[in-house]
Amino acid sequence: MGNDNAAKTPGAPDAPNDPRAAQLAVDPNAQTEWNYKNNGEKIVYLTFDDGPSKNTQRVLDILDQYGAKATFFVVGHDPDHYDMIKKAYDDGNTIGLHSFTHDYAQVYSSEDAYFDDLDQIAQVVSDQIGYVPYLVRFPGGSSNTISEKYCSGIMDVLVNDVPARGYQYYDWNASSGDGATCSTDQVIQNSCAYDNYPNIILLCHDAATKDTTVEALPKIIEHYQALGYQFQAIDRTTMVPHHKVAN
Repeated sequence: MGNDNAAKTPGAPDAPNDPRAAQLAVDPNAQTEWNYKNNGEKIVYLTFDDGPSKNTQRVLDILDQYGAKATFFVVGHDPDHYDMIKKAYDDGNTIGLHSFTHDYAQVYSSEDAYFDDLDQIAQVVSDQIGYVPYLVRFPGGSSNTISEKYCSGIMDVLVNDVPARGYQYYDWNASSGDGATCSTDQVIQNSCAYDNYPNIILLCHDAATKDTTVEALPKIIEHYQALGYQFQAIDRTTMVPHHKVAN
């Protein structure tokens, strides 16, 4: 990864704007087993995994149209669009680290392999925005079970070691379902099913193949804005959903 020490120190530049550390709490009334804290406001945190890609600019244009912000958990698949990381950041969105390869067999083969991969995407992001964000999303989420094929118990280790290195990992408490093949209408229907959540962290994707997500995005934003929700980017005051670890 080179000798750039900045790429090993996550999160410093956003501290003046995000002075409070995110806290975890268990809501006994939650419909899930996830840990989270909400601030009592009606907020949607759109999150986009697996970009940047040719679709990222389309997403940014829609966000701008509706006065919305989002969070992008990026990967290293498409060097031709790395500049979109800076564009998203400069537009007031948050950048998080997802994976450089997103290859489960490689990423989850060992703890060292996971952090080698994380360091690679951290360097990509640092090259674009000047620092390494503190936000991380595990490939498949912290509840994934596919990692057991490659290293039994690795998620139990990583959910402790990732924060110990200065990062905070974010799962989600709502899903657009676009990780599978979905029509535009299905993405809309899936995404708009969380009206009873005060804080919604919605899993979406802006990979090159996710055209239906882009097509669905205006209707999703309109649905929640009509209900009084704001669309914000994740910061250190945002609720932190953690799934139940299954490996």
